[in-house]
Amino acid sequence: MNNLEISTRDLNVLWHPCTQMKDHETIPLVPISKADGIYLYDFEGNRVIDAISSWWVNLFGHCNPYINQKIKEQLDTLEHVILAGFTHEGIVRLSERLVKLSPEGLTRCFYADNGSSAIEVALKMSYHSHKNGGKEKPLFVSLSESYHGETLGALSVGDVALYKETYEPLLIRSIQTPSPKNQTIEAALEAAKSFENLLQERSDEIAALIVEPLVQGAGGMRMYHPLFLSETKRLCVEYGVHFIADEILVGFGRTGSMFACEQASITPDFLILSKGLTGGYLPLSVVLTTEEIYGSFYCDYNPTRSFLHSHSYTGNALACAAANATLDIFESENVIENNQRTIAFIAQELKRFERLARVKEVRQCGMIAAIELEGFDPKDRIGLKIHQQCMGQGVLIRPLGSVIYVMTPYVITFEELQRVFDAIEGSILSIDV
Repeated sequence: MNNLEISTRDLNVLWHPCTQMKDHETIPLVPISKADGIYLYDFEGNRVIDAISSWWVNLFGHCNPYINQKIKEQLDTLEHVILAGFTHEGIVRLSERLVKLSPEGLTRCFYADNGSSAIEVALKMSYHSHKNGGKEKPLFVSLSESYHGETLGALSVGDVALYKETYEPLLIRSIQTPSPKNQTIEAALEAAKSFENLLQERSDEIAALIVEPLVQGAGGMRMYHPLFLSETKRLCVEYGVHFIADEILVGFGRTGSMFACEQASITPDFLILSKGLTGGYLPLSVVLTTEEIYGSFYCDYNPTRSFLHSHSYTGNALACAAANATLDIFESENVIENNQRTIAFIAQELKRFERLARVKEVRQCGMIAAIELEGFDPKDRIGLKIHQQCMGQGVLIRPLGSVIYVMTPYVITFEELQRVFDAIEGSILSIDV
């Protein structure tokens, strides 16, 4: 079996996500036969560094021996069981650990099987909780340039123009408030003031504000100061609006702390986690919420007051085993503290890009680095060109338009990180403008 054989079979039957399939008439697919640590291997023995953690999910490397073993052990006892009226030790232990790790006051866990679904859970839970309290608040607020997933409810509270223009007739009601322009305190206060003005006009209609704390991922790795979180949370409390923290991307150490909300010393009404929750192994997501919101649904049998949401694979035992193994590694290897050295090394490496003529801005938040280019026409597809150049040098990146970002597994070495940044720098310099 070789790369060409797998690619040919693939193109006969598959439709890939976030892909214009016609591109693959000229751009070959990359079949992967195996993975180990930070490396992906094709069927001909070539390897590339996974510098984007396979869409931001992988924390401790591919085929991590410890996580592998824990999933294998679980497979011999229980693979899955319905979670309505049943439970299992793995999900109980995972929930206890998440409650202990998360900001104080989050006491209840509701599980789904992917990030977009968890967003839907939080939106419905927020609206329904207000409704149970006698208030009709059908409107949600999100930030400009935000992204929260691609199911219809998740798309509704995002601000990706292409998606909203295409699917607008299908979307639920939402409005956007400006996100901070940059990582300064001034920008955080200015954006918070805009949100306050909106609340003064329409808080009676607004169920919740939903944000990506500190880093707006698919919107271009835009980053802002933690003060924006503390200010908007204060305003939400003042005006009776829920605060939803979408930490699908930034949770589990990506920003330098276990959860991004910690850096603002806030407790959201809803904390949404996925991606790194299982170390990048299996689909699982969770919405953590407060006892107050949980209590607004707790009653004698009343179908209209009960929370109406379910997933067939909610609380899957294999996924819970992967998640518990991931938390074991955090505990045993002092990951958050050890990552500080990697964060400092990334900061040093990023300095080289500040001098490049085509670089508009260099940004960093913890383990996430972004290099934004300027002066390119979108039709040039500069991101695709950079991607192809880096692949030729053994590094997988997937730019967001003109924004090149690095978000590697935590097990990467300094030498390997240097290779990543060498490839990016060389690619930028080699692009014919």
